[in-house]
Amino acid sequence: MLRLMTAMILCALVAVAAQAQTAKQTPRSREEVTLSFAPVVKRAAPAVVNVYAKTLVTQREQTFGADPFFRRFFGEDGSFGRPRERVQNSLGSGVIVDSGGTIVTNNHVVANATELRVVLADKREFEAKVLLADERTDLAVLKIEVKDEELPALPFANADDLEVGDLVLAIGNPFGVGQTVTSGIVSALARTRVGVTDYQFFIQTDAAINPGNSGGALVNMQGELVGINTAIFSKSGGSIGIGFSIPANMVQTVVQSAESGDSRIRRPWLGVQLQDVTSDLADSLGLARPEGALIAKLHPASPLAAAGLRRGDVIIGFEGRAIESAQEFGFRVGTVRIGESRIVEYRRGEREFETRLQMVAAPETTPRDELTVDARSPFDGMTVANLSPAVAEEVGMAADAAGVVVTDIGKGPAQRFFKKGDLLLLVNRKEIASVKDLRDALAEEPDRWSIAIERGGKQIAIRLR
Repeated sequence: MLRLMTAMILCALVAVAAQAQTAKQTPRSREEVTLSFAPVVKRAAPAVVNVYAKTLVTQREQTFGADPFFRRFFGEDGSFGRPRERVQNSLGSGVIVDSGGTIVTNNHVVANATELRVVLADKREFEAKVLLADERTDLAVLKIEVKDEELPALPFANADDLEVGDLVLAIGNPFGVGQTVTSGIVSALARTRVGVTDYQFFIQTDAAINPGNSGGALVNMQGELVGINTAIFSKSGGSIGIGFSIPANMVQTVVQSAESGDSRIRRPWLGVQLQDVTSDLADSLGLARPEGALIAKLHPASPLAAAGLRRGDVIIGFEGRAIESAQEFGFRVGTVRIGESRIVEYRRGEREFETRLQMVAAPETTPRDELTVDARSPFDGMTVANLSPAVAEEVGMAADAAGVVVTDIGKGPAQRFFKKGDLLLLVNRKEIASVKDLRDALAEEPDRWSIAIERGGKQIAIRLR
């Protein structure tokens, strides 16, 4: 009898478990059968806009193509005569982040644009002006004028709360077909080897992102902005499920700078050269695994030095968050305003320390003496300045770089020979150590030019008659 009762109880338990399993797998209501992202889309989509940019592109008539014989007489591009200008139209997306008409998009969407138009989700069109364009983050902040109206705007989320596997939606205008919503998950975080911006710390998603989505919104299931869609990994030009978004934390920093009236972003300066900790370095430093950012070089005026850090220390934490790479530390610092301070954790030998790091602007130890060249020469149209930590920070050079650097190319002949960040070394065999030296060289008005520059660590010679 006891055995029979035990068997009956076991059968009952199995039946209950089976019912529970069935209940777990089967929707229990009509609402669960028809689960949808529509409520999130209704909240977020009205704040996503289309951005149309017109750019004047200068072209020379291609007369003799690449024939080396004719290039000797008509220039390296095989052309002659006056340059011709044509209008180039481009399309991107943007996100309204303030009901007063503040819009954020990618810098590459609006770069060099002569005219910008924003089309809202309800098809109304507005002319837009650029409040701030930042090449280093590939972000731009636009403004449209609306009268007595509050536009739908997306609130910022804390991108640090994202986890791999979270559901996200990408909203934009791919290929110009019209506003489109795609869904996916966060497939990776803290991607640093994308090569799109100086501050590489991207959210990776498998939500379909295509050309035209640039500047559009990546939103979470609360309808908050977690990132700005910026780039895709693709060999064909179409989406293969690997897209990258700039985290909302960095976006918010850029927007705040624009709304405060800054024409450019003043970022905290570190005056440091960092490198990732490899497996070999971790072994030599006594670390259990490769992590952190090793201080390889430190400027004497660096705020890190003032905080007590020195060469050979490994930065392992920032405000309680682990630092896995040099890029991550740079990103974290880039989201903090000058004048504020943060706790930095570091390792020296076998001991760990923490200190408070004050965020300061890069010092301008040498007057920049900026010069925009307006003279008949290969330099015509470009802007140069004396290097200091402040100027080096702006052009992305080492803090201790010295000399004269190209800070802007302009639209003159200089754009054929120089690039932003070029370091001028020699002009007609005379050393260019300051902007004054270049002024003196230009004043001579020579018939021939022999120029030496440094670009990306390599010396380049330019000879012109």
